Amino acid sequence: MKFRIALFIVIWCLVVPASAFAQTKSKSQPQPDVDRGIVAEEFLKARPGGKSNSQSRKVRYVSKSPKSALPKADGEFAQIGLTVWRLRPAKVNDSVRMIVQQGEDAVEWTPERVSADTPMRQNDRIRLSFEAPQNGYLYIIDREQYADGSFGQPELIFPTTRTRSGDNQVSAGHIVELPGQDDRPNFFTMRPRRADVRGESLTVIVTPKPLEGITIGEKPLALTAEQVANWEQIWGARVERFEMADGAGKTWTQAEKEAGASATRQLTQEDPPPQTIYRVEVKKPGSPVLVNVGLRYARSSSVRNREQ
Repeated sequence: MKFRIALFIVIWCLVVPASAFAQTKSKSQPQPDVDRGIVAEEFLKARPGGKSNSQSRKVRYVSKSPKSALPKADGEFAQIGLTVWRLRPAKVNDSVRMIVQQGEDAVEWTPERVSADTPMRQNDRIRLSFEAPQNGYLYIIDREQYADGSFGQPELIFPTTRTRSGDNQVSAGHIVELPGQDDRPNFFTMRPRRADVRGESLTVIVTPKPLEGITIGEKPLALTAEQVANWEQIWGARVERFEMADGAGKTWTQAEKEAGASATRQLTQEDPPPQTIYRVEVKKPGSPVLVNVGLRYARSSSVRNREQ
């Protein structure tokens, strides 16, 4: 009997410290971050109601920004929505397609959603659609980004008179497609001009009134690096990027096609929201909103090996 008691005490002394050590270790070690999700209620509620007049859809978004860069929770915010569409040859069961002119032939392609950070391959054909829940004027600047982190010559690629006749107004439910469905070509081809290009940097700006000193023409407007740097300094702020949790790979809907083709057609609360939502901290409601979007190229193994 004494032997059993002694054995029990020995086992107890071994097990309890081990259990306590395991608990202490689990508390001291960093726990894996859990994806933070949002429901795009603010974005969808700004749109008109649907035919059924039901409440806005519940769509799960996941934050893709590091916590160290998140805006302050008690600040004022504005939002910009972006959907990057990558074109692929149409399949038999695709219900909504777009016509792409290839020489003298018209070919059907299907736009598919991809997340904003999806690596792009050379010669990928992409389209962009933008939406803002607040009224304003949309401006999009494009620059190539090089391997050393520097940027190329900035160009204002929207607005131009070729797309929507230069109309760059945005509001809830109204989407702006770039290029327009009637543009020729009606897609961008991801094709770097130099071997050291690592991606395209898009600066997206929504202002409450038109920018002064901007003359809209048929072709993209060349800007200076100083102009863009000044806008970034004045309007740049903390930005959190959210991606629709199950949106990537979904194809164009008829409602999105119609809304992109007509400046008067609005998406409703029942229609799909943007794939990517940027939540931007602003100084006060109605302030200009600026977001930098990076479209990066997928690097081949030979390029990675040379850089290592």
